[in-house]
Amino acid sequence: MDQLFPIWVRVSSYITIRYFLIAGIAFLLFYILFRKYVAFRRVQIKFPNLKDYRRDIIYSLITVVIFATIAVLVLFVLFPYTNMWRGDPWKHGKLYYFLTFVWMYFLHDAYFYWMHRTMHHPKLFKAIHLIHHKSTNPSPWTSYAFHPLEAIFEAGIIPLIAFSLPVHNSALGLFLLFQFVYNVYGHLGYELYPRGFHKTWIGRWVNTSVCHNLHHKKFHGNYGLYTLIWDRLCGTLREEYEEVFEETTSKPFQLRPVEQKIS
Repeated sequence: MDQLFPIWVRVSSYITIRYFLIAGIAFLLFYILFRKYVAFRRVQIKFPNLKDYRRDIIYSLITVVIFATIAVLVLFVLFPYTNMWRGDPWKHGKLYYFLTFVWMYFLHDAYFYWMHRTMHHPKLFKAIHLIHHKSTNPSPWTSYAFHPLEAIFEAGIIPLIAFSLPVHNSALGLFLLFQFVYNVYGHLGYELYPRGFHKTWIGRWVNTSVCHNLHHKKFHGNYGLYTLIWDRLCGTLREEYEEVFEETTSKPFQLRPVEQKIS
């Protein structure tokens, strides 16, 4: 236990720094420095209030503690019993190493969809998931704003990966970094994909900031994480998604600040 505490402090510090660095940079760029210049790509015209930012950050710090605890439990205490390995990352070949990212991507996408959709059961929603949905107009700070129980469910992907196919610990670390970056994009409040992307052969299946923003605004439908595969297969993609995506991405680029009243 004495050896685990310093490890837990390092892991929690890393997750905290990652949260404030990535979410903070996104917030600084899109909500402070250039918000007038990029307003033409904003999904919802209004901005969240300061109380929304404070609430999201407080719950995110609680989430950090939970994520760090589960990560240490799986990657250190239970590591000998998992299918993960340390040392030579090419132990199973370079191709296998990179294919594990594909495996983790689709495994997490499926896990999140069904976990997230379950969280929308009326009883679970009111007791747990409502905390995240208090941000009907999300910002980068919303990315980790979970009820403690939901944070545990969110972190469930770590043991699920660890006890499934063999994965190198560095691959899992890189994947979790990618996951958080895409999570920040999903809650950004701005659409970064180009106009017409949602109609391309790949864009039809990719989850976007517009799509997840609609989920926060309307509360139902659009349950996916990285892709729209499960939403399309299960009929939970909101009907107005494509229309809102087109509306958001069809506004002309502004070389001058966009004058608008922001509350």
